[in-house]
Amino acid sequence: MRSLYSDRRTWLHAVPAGLKLLVIATLGTAFFISGKLPVLVAGTAVVGAAFASLGRSVRPALRLVASIAAASALVAVFHVLAGHPELGAASVLRLMSASLLGVMLTLTTRYDELLDVIETLLRPFGRMGFRTGRLALGIGLMLRYTEHFFVQWRRMDDAYRARSGKSGGFALLAPLTVRMLLTARRVADALAVRLGG
Repeated sequence: MRSLYSDRRTWLHAVPAGLKLLVIATLGTAFFISGKLPVLVAGTAVVGAAFASLGRSVRPALRLVASIAAASALVAVFHVLAGHPELGAASVLRLMSASLLGVMLTLTTRYDELLDVIETLLRPFGRMGFRTGRLALGIGLMLRYTEHFFVQWRRMDDAYRARSGKSGGFALLAPLTVRMLLTARRVADALAVRLGG
């Protein structure tokens, strides 16, 4: 499976994966709890500056960021039409900041690093008798497939744009779902053989 991970080294590549996840969890919680627009604006500006500081490493994810921006615009319009512009602004700022944090993590953290963190966090449960290996694998696969979904969407959109001259948009959702299900089936078969053996 292809990844959005960037081989172009940045300052964020050197930060341990566990620390990145801790920062994301802390900031995400803070953004969710805070309802003050100045705080959310300042936080989103800091996150945006950190994203921009990654330079050319962000190129693989620019289309994903554009999709997030479009979704944020729809959220804003919905809230404005509902008569809650301040709530809409807060929702958009939370969505953008959380999404950019997730994209930064994906761009600068290898899959095996994330899996190591998950296994470390689950280790205490292993001492209690729980089988944490498969749970860690399941969580890791979920994270990997979320990323893989957007990578495949981008590839299919590029192909559609080359043929028609315009974006495929939601018309690609059905064939993308079929492709993802087929990929999941192949991975499941491979895991069944390996775990069974």
